[in-house]
Parts: sequence; C-alpha cells; structure tokens
Amino acid sequence: VEIITDDQAFTQDWLRQGQVMGCVTSMNQALRGCRMVALGSMDYIAVASAEYVQRYLPNGLTAHNFHRQPFVAHNRKDDIPRDFVAHAFGISAPTVRRVFTPSSNAQVRATQAGWGLAVLPRLLVQGLVDSGELVHLQPSYSHWVNLYWHCWNLDSAVLTNLSTSLGDAARLSLRAPSKT
Repeated sequence: VEIITDDQAFTQDWLRQGQVMGCVTSMNQALRGCRMVALGSMDYIAVASAEYVQRYLPNGLTAHNFHRQPFVAHNRKDDIPRDFVAHAFGISAPTVRRVFTPSSNAQVRATQAGWGLAVLPRLLVQGLVDSGELVHLQPSYSHWVNLYWHCWNLDSAVLTNLSTSLGDAARLSLRAPSKT
C-alpha cells in the first residue's frame, strides 16, 4: 500500500489516470467505472499564533485586513484560504497572500512559528486552540468541506475493507453527510 497526498480538489485526477485505486476528494460526482461514498464534512477554522494575533491582528481578522495577512497554505493547489475568506466575509473572488508548505504538519508548525495565519482542519488544531498556543480567529464561522471516497467498482476484498475502514473513521471524525 502506498498513500499519496494531494489537495482534496485534485485527488480524483489520480484515480482518473489509473494511478490509484481509490481517493478521498471534495468532488461529488463518481467517475465512470467507480463508486462513490459520501464520508461527511470536515470543519476548517482560521488560526494564528497568539503572538501573531497580538502583533498583527489585535482587532481580529476582518474583511478589511485579510489582504495584508500571509496565509500559510498546504501547497499551490490549496484554495481553502481563499474559499474561507470568500464565505466568511462575503467577498467574491478574494485574493489572498499565501506562504507555501509541503504538508499539513508543516502548515501547523509554520503557523505556530508566526509565519502568518492558516485555515486548517479543526481536528488537527483544536488541542492547540484549547491550550492557547493558537487563536481561533473567526469563532462564529467554520468552513465545511464535503469529502467523498471514490474507488474503482471492483470485486476486491482490499477495496471493500479500505472502504469500510474509511467510512468507520469518517463517522467518528466528520459531520454526517447531508441527506440532500
């Protein structure tokens, strides 16, 4: 087994090209020859180190100051910061400054080090928010991303077991998928 990481909006390309047997993606349309299962929604929140907030955002993150802040992003494909700003502040097509890191863990470390603010899964950073090391910048808003498991429609014990395991983990960690 090899686990390949990519932005959730692009993982379906790996499946389409036949490079993987399954993927977790934000795309809700199954490819031909594949099956799709709604896993649930992941909650993303905007955070920054306490020192960063004190120095650069003493009055909080707003529609008027977000453009001056560097957002620590997972990679160049990561549009979550832009989507967060668009929905949190009602701005269509905002431009956000981004600093890039090679992984989600590097994103967290860079945010802790004061490189800027980040929009990260609550699951990943809630402990750091609870401890006061990171500050939740928009407590009244969460950015929810729907996630889906796609895999080849094959009679395979490996894919069946993996699909079951992913579904079980999603029920424990994600908001239940909507019925619509």
